[in-house]
Amino acid sequence: MKKTQNHLQLPNVVSRDEWLVDRKKLLAKEREFTRARDALNEERRRLPMVEIHKDYVFNGPHGKTSLLDLFEGRPQLIVHHFMFDPDWEAGCPACSLAVDNIGHLSHLHARNTSLALISRAPFPKLQCYKERMNWEIHWYSSFDSDFNYDFHATLDESVAQIEYNYLTKDELIQKGVPLDSLQSMEVPCFSTFLCKGERIFHTYTTYARGTDLLIGTFNYLDLTALGRQEDWEKPSGRDDGNGKTWLRRHDEYEHAFESDDCCDSKKASCNECRRV
Repeated sequence: MKKTQNHLQLPNVVSRDEWLVDRKKLLAKEREFTRARDALNEERRRLPMVEIHKDYVFNGPHGKTSLLDLFEGRPQLIVHHFMFDPDWEAGCPACSLAVDNIGHLSHLHARNTSLALISRAPFPKLQCYKERMNWEIHWYSSFDSDFNYDFHATLDESVAQIEYNYLTKDELIQKGVPLDSLQSMEVPCFSTFLCKGERIFHTYTTYARGTDLLIGTFNYLDLTALGRQEDWEKPSGRDDGNGKTWLRRHDEYEHAFESDDCCDSKKASCNECRRV
């Protein structure tokens, strides 16, 4: 099915000289943003860290695996808390997009940093989906672990107190998150860890729009006149009129609008989670 397209509100057409004036104004703001980002990154590096004392155990390609094992001998570890509920038959499309955008891991390894995916779905299901997506990155199951709940990558009040993006359950409800969605919900986030010997420290976790920076596709689209073509963007009129439904796993775009479900679950919506 072909996408429908709204009447596009395109930029004004001007002369090259007029364009250059506005482009230089924007460049000054871009440079200011870059300096602000550098300052923010410096502040992030100064963030204190918390030692982890719980012995997390995951299921992986070599059986039972500890959190320390995921470092693969390097001092730093980045974890993508990939949204994959045990009842789902496929991983979250938005999380899949994020993995599609991961570059060659040798560049991270050159800076003494490892990267791994962790999800609650059982390992055989993760392995099957990994093969379907043709990914090489290491992926581990936290199905029998508290890991997802301790880092608030899974919200389930029957297991742990609700907290997402550093907001309590009451604060989330005040922001308009439906109460029923908080009963059991996978959410997108990334965490970073540092190890010294056998001591492991949690240094950072980011949720929602904090994950945007890690998705190259979005950053490429942000450079264009049409942007991401989503209904929340300004100026309006650049989306295709189908709301959140444009994003698909990379092998599903030829069937782009057969389903309105984002994550094969009515209890999770990738785009809604990212905005909280």
